[in-house]
Amino acid sequence: MEWIFGPNLIFVVIILALLFSIIKILPEWERGVVLRLGRSVGVRGPGPIFLIPGVEKLIRIDTRTVTMDIQPQDVISRDNVTLKVNAVIYFRVVDPEIAITKVEQFYFATSQLAQTTLRSVVGQYQLDEILAHRDKINLAIQDILDKTTGTWGVKVSNVEVKNIDLPKDMQAAMARQAEAERERRAKVISADGELERAEKLKEASNILAGSPSALQLAYLQAMGEIAGTGTQTIILPIPLDMMKPFLEQRS
Repeated sequence: MEWIFGPNLIFVVIILALLFSIIKILPEWERGVVLRLGRSVGVRGPGPIFLIPGVEKLIRIDTRTVTMDIQPQDVISRDNVTLKVNAVIYFRVVDPEIAITKVEQFYFATSQLAQTTLRSVVGQYQLDEILAHRDKINLAIQDILDKTTGTWGVKVSNVEVKNIDLPKDMQAAMARQAEAERERRAKVISADGELERAEKLKEASNILAGSPSALQLAYLQAMGEIAGTGTQTIILPIPLDMMKPFLEQRS
């Protein structure tokens, strides 16, 4: 019992603490930036890393892709419509040493840059363009972010605009516009049908005018259809050719 709580235990604790300060183990997705007396001496890992106690310090950096939500931003489009737009960006650290030595808190810096870039880029488009060309806006934001964060050792791999919230009055106006557009298309389709019907009737009349027998058959067919409807009163139109002899005798 005296051995457990005696000087030997203190010695064991010191040795273990020394080993923990000397040996660090990094997983596959982490890298370690080593600072020796405040100066960067390179990137190490993954796996076991040996440090000089009291002289070297290890800063861990996760190199996996990070998904960051950009909180909704108030944006005024080029045609003076107020919107709320949010997005998500995907980025990862490609140079851990630069990410530590060239910018303070690269994660926070990337977030702030993404917010201001989102407002700036979306504000350059009109409302219809924003709704119809999200891919174009995504690429524009990604290009601007990547050029700036590249100097921080950070690579922006993708940007996606998620939600575009419109004011209530604008939503109602767009709904009315969509309804008017549907009515316009319905009228155009109806007019096209009437035009096609008129053209077919014209063709049929030309054919009947050039063939008296065809005209007579059409006449008889029409009479048959009228008789089949059960109508009690039937008005029979008489062709002028049949009345012509009577008219000549009277004259």
